[in-house]
Amino acid sequence: MRHRIATKKLGRNTSHRRALLRNLVTSLIIEERIETTPAKAKAMRPHVEKMITLAKKGDVASRRLARGYLMTRESVDRLFENLGPRFGDRNGGYLRIIHTGWRTGDGAETCFIELVGSEKVIEAKRAKRAATRTKRQEEIRKRMEEEQQAAAEPAGGEEEKEKK
Repeated sequence: MRHRIATKKLGRNTSHRRALLRNLVTSLIIEERIETTPAKAKAMRPHVEKMITLAKKGDVASRRLARGYLMTRESVDRLFENLGPRFGDRNGGYLRIIHTGWRTGDGAETCFIELVGSEKVIEAKRAKRAATRTKRQEEIRKRMEEEQQAAAEPAGGEEEKEKK
């Protein structure tokens, strides 16, 4: 029986499990949406909600507690500057778990875990990536055209010298 057993072990020892959850929480705060297994998503949910609750308080002690748990300074800044104000009037329920199917390779069930309201942020990232990709392709195309023209000019110049 599982009486009074608070945590899922996730098949890991204590230090590995703690590091895994810290990394997942940090990644979720930075990316706003990550893909993982449902067991990991359910295990990390209370930790993310605690971090957002700390961000809603916004005092120095809360920032220090969050800095002690999260892995990067960037994630702490993002938590307190973006997520705290965004969820300021919401009492819990900051996350959404969406089941997606099974992973190729080992057949594990996968899901997305995302912050509520992250659709706008994800769409903005997607549009920025598309614009960057288009710009890069345009630069490559332009460089290839210049190289073709440069390769054609010396060949034409050599032929003219041979004719004279």
